Amino acid sequence: MAHPSTRSNPKATPAPDLVNRQFTAAAPNRLWVADATRIPCGEGVFWLAAVRDVFSNRIVGWRCSDRCDTDLILGALEYGIWSRDVRDGQLIHHSDRGSNYTSFRFAQRLADNGILPSMGSVGDSFDNALMENFWSTLKIELVYRNSWRTRDEAENAIFSYIDGWYNTRRIQKDLGWRSPDEYEAAWHTRPQGPDGHQAQQDEATIVQPEPTGAR
Repeated sequence: MAHPSTRSNPKATPAPDLVNRQFTAAAPNRLWVADATRIPCGEGVFWLAAVRDVFSNRIVGWRCSDRCDTDLILGALEYGIWSRDVRDGQLIHHSDRGSNYTSFRFAQRLADNGILPSMGSVGDSFDNALMENFWSTLKIELVYRNSWRTRDEAENAIFSYIDGWYNTRRIQKDLGWRSPDEYEAAWHTRPQGPDGHQAQQDEATIVQPEPTGAR
């Protein structure tokens, strides 16, 4: 049985699936995937929402809260919009059909920034496999190895992991054994072609990962 926070809103019209499990992107800020997960601590379970850039696997936005509501996922989205170069009509935001992602407030915020909404099918983790992969990595490398007394302790540890380790220093096989930040830096400094435009990367774009397991 689905958790109440993940049930879709029957009155809302879900966005079409613009991704169709093809988790690849030719450049940063072309495809983001988003989801929320529960994190345990001594004060009880709380929620972490995150947004991941498919091109580099970088976590571009995240937020914690004791409630899984629209404010939580909007906070993660706003973080991403604030920190990235989002251009009108170029970015797809992909999620499941949870009621918060189908809410009017969330849809309006995407529209305000020219971001195209995309949603996978109900109850199918493969439709958002890249986020499932990050949750697995986060929990194996951080959550299952620690016990926090308070939500503040847990949130500080998550901040250090995402911004101080995962994005900046954690190398990944699919990124040519580079961190997300290193992978993006290499893309931004790639040589230009004779027409003045930057050449495409020589290496293949990121392939769809398995839905579970650390990488």
